[in-house]
Amino acid sequence: MQSNIIPWLGKFPKIANDVFVAYNATIIGDVEIASQSSIWFNVVLRGDVSHIRIGSGTNIQDGTIIHVSSEGIATIIGDNVLVGHNALLHACKINSESFIGMSATIMDGAIVESHSMVAAGSVVLAGTKIKTGELWGGVPARFLRKVRDDEIKDFPNQIKRYIDLSREYKKI
Repeated sequence: MQSNIIPWLGKFPKIANDVFVAYNATIIGDVEIASQSSIWFNVVLRGDVSHIRIGSGTNIQDGTIIHVSSEGIATIIGDNVLVGHNALLHACKINSESFIGMSATIMDGAIVESHSMVAAGSVVLAGTKIKTGELWGGVPARFLRKVRDDEIKDFPNQIKRYIDLSREYKKI
């Protein structure tokens, strides 16, 4: 089954050959997805008025929407990022090896630095900067605590599980 990969104003999504894209995901316009990443069911990546970049080993889980700003602010997601189900990322930057919980919202100009976590259901307001190794949560999101060493050490295991799972799905 074919996913919806759609050019927009002459910009066609660029997707590495080994990326898993679910059949009902929609990828529009100026979007680039690096090797070993996965785009799961009902995800929408809309790179129409600016661009979206997704690094290697990153998984964008079911129902997530990623968009950009009409003011030209892109959405940049680093390597080995976990984006939980039904998240909304809008014109923000998520650095490598970070975790965005299910149904979290990250607004325009927000930055999530490496080894950071955003709790499920949180709303990170526009312009917020979450520093390296911090866990934020709530509505609006606020600093809760430092990410524990055991959480950081488990991160590669979580990434590997999604890479392995996406390889199985690519066989379908």
